Amino acid sequence: MSNQASVPPLHYDRRSILLHWVSALLVFGLWCVGQTIDWFPRGTPRITVRSLHITFGVLLGFLILARLLWWARGGTRPAADSGLAGRIAKAAHGLLYLLLIAAVGAGIALTLVRGDNLFDLYKITSIAPDNKALRHDVKELHELAANALLILALLHAAAAVWHHRVLKDGVLRRMWPTLK
Repeated sequence: MSNQASVPPLHYDRRSILLHWVSALLVFGLWCVGQTIDWFPRGTPRITVRSLHITFGVLLGFLILARLLWWARGGTRPAADSGLAGRIAKAAHGLLYLLLIAAVGAGIALTLVRGDNLFDLYKITSIAPDNKALRHDVKELHELAANALLILALLHAAAAVWHHRVLKDGVLRRMWPTLK
């Protein structure tokens, strides 16, 4: 009987890697757009940028769901460190997922509370048109979750680079796309 089935893989599988990097690009891009939406002139330019922000935010929500389902169904992952570093990494990944869900969820809630116009093609009617306090609070929650997510994602990236450059332990290579 072969013992290879119990040996953890050295790399994440291709789907996990793809979902990771697309999610990372979306998070960074959505954060940048979120910071600059108000720079665009009112009317079609701002409606288009906000519509893209909403559309890609919903796409990120579906990617989060896809990642969670892929992992639940046995997506390939390397074994984690069993020590303190492994526990910290696991906690950080859990917090990243919570912040992803919070940022996307609050963004969807903000769209529903505020109402919006998608690409001048579809009007989302506000579920609370006269409740400015609720709109403000949901917007603040969305911004807080997005900012915390970006900070933690940058720390996550810095830790990966530190592992690669200082510890030289191959952690970064496990999630780096490979050519096969």
